[in-house]
Amino acid sequence: MSKLLDNVRATMKSPDTEGRFELFFTRTPGYLWACLFRILHIHPIAVTLLSIVLGVASAFFFVKTDLESNIIAVALLVIANWFDCADGQLARMTGQKTLIGRILDGFAGDVWFQCIYVALALRLTPSWGIWGWLLGAYAGYWCHIRQANLADYYRNQHLFFQLGPERSELDRSVLLRLRYDALRWHSADWFEKLYLFFYIRYTLRQEHMTPRCQEMLNRLLPHPIPEAVRSEFVRRSRPLMPACQALTFDLRIAVLYLSALLNIVWFYFLFEATVLQIIFLRMRRRHEQLCADITNLLTND
Repeated sequence: MSKLLDNVRATMKSPDTEGRFELFFTRTPGYLWACLFRILHIHPIAVTLLSIVLGVASAFFFVKTDLESNIIAVALLVIANWFDCADGQLARMTGQKTLIGRILDGFAGDVWFQCIYVALALRLTPSWGIWGWLLGAYAGYWCHIRQANLADYYRNQHLFFQLGPERSELDRSVLLRLRYDALRWHSADWFEKLYLFFYIRYTLRQEHMTPRCQEMLNRLLPHPIPEAVRSEFVRRSRPLMPACQALTFDLRIAVLYLSALLNIVWFYFLFEATVLQIIFLRMRRRHEQLCADITNLLTND
């Protein structure tokens, strides 16, 4: 068992950004699936596409109120999440990393949840009417999107300071814009340019939510980061990683499963708009204070 866990950890970016729940219930099953897919010579992109199909299929069963349908919905989404982990692990194990693979991997979760939110709103319609759709729209398209975007940004930033730029995916819109402008639509680079068009907007949303963080990065980059600053940032950022995990998948999906199985899906929307939103606001406040303190430290030096 310990050897298996060591192999799983080798496919993870950092223990700081992957909790014990993810290690045992997400990453380990994903790793086992990745090993099977490698034996079968299945490409990571095919695994990603299969995860999208399973996630979307789960939404069909989430519409229904009977327990059997919701057990099927939960099972499909659990497997979809395992495959979503397996595709990245498989890509790292086989060296089959591609741009389209990275795009589809990020796209998968968005497609699942958009379909699931529509399904839950449809489920609420007979008793809640338009209010079920309004609550779902607020929870999903205001709270969920911002919560997940910022949690993903903070995890990548933690990895950037902890492991360096080569092992993180922290991007800045100003650099992405330069790359975008250098590409041409009427060339073989059109797909990358299209991807960057949307990805720049995604990155800008993250940056607009973090003004003090951007001020800190503007002071630090592109110069080498002092080791004292790096260590201080990682030390104070590490306690925020459990909140990031909760806002990306762990806690959110657990409440979704319980709400669906108990047939109180309105509770999931309400939980996302209150409890998770409070976690989001507190996480952002603490991270912005961290960045302000680092900036002041640089100024005093």
